[in-house]
Amino acid sequence: MSESGGPDANPDPSELAFARAVLEHESAAVGRLAASLDAAFSEAVGLIDACAERGGTVLVSGLGKSGLIGQKIAATLSSLGIPSHAVHPTEAAHGDLGRFRSSDICLCLSWSGETQEVVNLAAILRQDGLAVIAITGEHDASSSLEELARVTLRLPVAEEAGGGMYVAPTSSTTATLALGDALALCAARRRNFTTGDFAKRHPGGSLGGQLRAVTDVMRARAGENLPLIGQEVTLGEALREGAGKRRSGAMLVVDGDGRLAGIFTDGDLRRQVCADDGALGRAMSELMTRNPRVLGDDALVRDAVTLFREFRQDEIPVVDGEGRPVGLLDVQDLITLRLVSD
Repeated sequence: MSESGGPDANPDPSELAFARAVLEHESAAVGRLAASLDAAFSEAVGLIDACAERGGTVLVSGLGKSGLIGQKIAATLSSLGIPSHAVHPTEAAHGDLGRFRSSDICLCLSWSGETQEVVNLAAILRQDGLAVIAITGEHDASSSLEELARVTLRLPVAEEAGGGMYVAPTSSTTATLALGDALALCAARRRNFTTGDFAKRHPGGSLGGQLRAVTDVMRARAGENLPLIGQEVTLGEALREGAGKRRSGAMLVVDGDGRLAGIFTDGDLRRQVCADDGALGRAMSELMTRNPRVLGDDALVRDAVTLFREFRQDEIPVVDGEGRPVGLLDVQDLITLRLVSD
């Protein structure tokens, strides 16, 4: 930079030459990758297509720079109508395995194929019967990740850009990102997802609707038209409290700290009243369903669609980071957006 903060009037020729060499190196890596594609690539696209067809999610996992590339690949898949999100391999072992369902697949990224956290995740998923697509470097011997994967895609990158002076991932991550784009676009092509579809599915359509926040579409809101019921309140008192107000399909029950304790649906009401003449005098703590499936207030509509399709859950409590209800998403909210049908 010049002293004035503008571009240098006389840039260093050696620096420009070095920069061009870096870009040419990365470009050549992508070129070799394109030439190396074979039946394994088509098999991987088929696994992604089949996963989306059955309503599954493509989970993408990698550590370090691979994890960052994985986040972008997941975002690209999602933008093309294929549900996907990134999962940190270490966090998966500390609770995030609950994100994986039998309908899902996992795209595991590891240049060495020996990244312990990624290999451990792949081993668990294979035991559970989930397909793993591995993206690794080209190595003389088969890697641990490759042994666990249903299909492996290898990156023909012998060294990183920089002429051996620097070891930071460059050409390898560029090639991984390009391969992820190719997988996403080919899967979208198989699913006949076009640019026109993308435009139609933005704010006014299905894709845009699924990418909206659940708090934008839920009509029952705590403190406005959704009463929160204490655990010791009787069913009769709870019904009277909601009398004259627009009723949602369920009541949310909270503990003394205002955190969600349970849910009581219209279906529960019919069953309890028919089975027990004294149900109206019983406390909600005795009648509610404890620990219902919930969505966080930062969740997207697509997460609600997944809950509805997989568990046929018609009413989904939405809670904040402290577990306090902020509202209730009813299946009718999703039907109104034409994201699900009766």
